[in-house]
Amino acid sequence: MADEIEQLVRAEIGAVSRQAVYDALGVLADKGLVRRIQPARSPARYEDRVDDNHHHIVCRTCGRTVDVDCAVGHRPCLQAADDHGFIIDEAEVVYWGSCPACQQAVRQPRGKTPTGSTR
Repeated sequence: MADEIEQLVRAEIGAVSRQAVYDALGVLADKGLVRRIQPARSPARYEDRVDDNHHHIVCRTCGRTVDVDCAVGHRPCLQAADDHGFIIDEAEVVYWGSCPACQQAVRQPRGKTPTGSTR
């Protein structure tokens, strides 16, 4: 998201620093207008889906990240087995796996046709 914003701003006004974009995103996140997510081993990402408790699926190979609703019912992840006295207002769940494009790449290595001959 930050790279896209930087490109859009540069196209519109001609110049912006990457730090200015991240500073603005930080303020928007502090105000609850965007949500910052950062799965392990991934750069920070920002999203505008802030009004619900949803989760993410991340591809281990290419890093593609997609939203996924909670698995069951209304905000089930906010009901911990033992809250230890905390008031829980958000849960962060990240599902990891391989996206369809990366699965296909593994099944059909680069440079090979479906018959096995080299391109």
